[in-house]
Order: sequence, then structure tokens, then C-alpha cells
Amino acid sequence: AQVGVSLPHSSRAQINVGERVSKANLQPGDLVFFGKTRIHHVGMYIGGGNFVHAPRTGDVVKISSLASRSDYVGACRP
Repeated sequence: AQVGVSLPHSSRAQINVGERVSKANLQPGDLVFFGKTRIHHVGMYIGGGNFVHAPRTGDVVKISSLASRSDYVGACRP
């Protein structure tokens, strides 16, 4: 909100905000989405093939590789 971006709470709704972006065109700040049968997780791309995310409730925020996730669904640029 501080930089003028408003997002819905649900990751399933967030993917529909802004412009869809291909994996090859990701830029830092793009949102990346994950899920096998439905979207259930979102992170923020930070460059170099990595994204930042909170893996699960009670865990600390982590940096992970997109290549480590087999359930990548897509990305958007809000």
C-alpha cells in the first residue's frame, strides 16, 4: 500500500492483479505463484532465479530458488 499497490488477501485472487509475466521475463518485485491443483502459495521474485516467501505459518521468511519448486504456476506484475 505504501508504494501504491493494493492486493487482495488470497493468493488465488492476487494472480489476477496486474500484468501476467512469463517465467523468462521475471523482474524483481514480480509475484510468483505455486500450487498443484490450485494456487495456494505466493512469493516475491528477487532476481537470480530466487524468490522470498514465508513457507508456512510460524516459519521465518526465506529465500528459495524457483528451480526447487515443481509446483510453479505463473507470475504477475502488480
